[in-house]
Order: sequence, then structure tokens, then C-alpha cells
Amino acid sequence: MSTARANWLTLEGSSFSVDGFSRMWLVATATYGVGDVVTTIAMVYFTTTLTEANPVIRLAIETFGGGGFLGLKLLVLYACIGISLWGGVLDDDPVLFYGPPAVLTVFGVVVTGMNLGLLFG
Repeated sequence: MSTARANWLTLEGSSFSVDGFSRMWLVATATYGVGDVVTTIAMVYFTTTLTEANPVIRLAIETFGGGGFLGLKLLVLYACIGISLWGGVLDDDPVLFYGPPAVLTVFGVVVTGMNLGLLFG
């Protein structure tokens, strides 16, 4: 086993910076993780006229409550972090490294904006 493969969880020796990784995932977590979660909870639990439109999320909420919703969100976040680290660092691929947090950020901004529009529109 090569040294690079043995240390794949670290960014040492890769062309990527720890600061860049931290900043990208902070923004992704703020928009997708916090923004969407808070606005979805407000919609589902504090209004009588709005429901979750995503059938998978709706089923998780109906079956497991808020824990199911948060569990799915964490699963997506962890899977994307895994892709970012494993694919990006091992293959030295900037698309795999920066792509997952960028996609989650854009998705989080759009969905949070839509939720806010529904809540206050």
C-alpha cells in the first residue's frame, strides 16, 4: 500500500489546502445543512398549509419524524464529504474535491430561498 493511500484522510502532500476545504464545507453546511433544515422544519412543523415536496424526505419525516429528516441530511453531507476526500485527494481531482460542497451550496441556497418564499410569500 502506498503512502498516499495510507494517509488519504489528510490533505498533507496533496495539492489542496486545509483552509480551502474548511471554507467550502462551512458554506455548504450553512446553506444545505442549516438553512434548508431550519426552513423545512419551520414549514413542516409550524405551518398548517405547507408540506415537504420531496417524497423521500416526506416519507422519512412521516416514518421517523424530525430524526429521519436530519438522518437523511447527515447521510448526504457525509457521503459528499467522503467523495470530496476520497475521490478528490486520492485522484488529485479538483472537480471531485470542490464539486460536492459547491453543488450542496448551490442546492442549499436555492432550496432555502424557495422555502423562505413559501413561508413569507
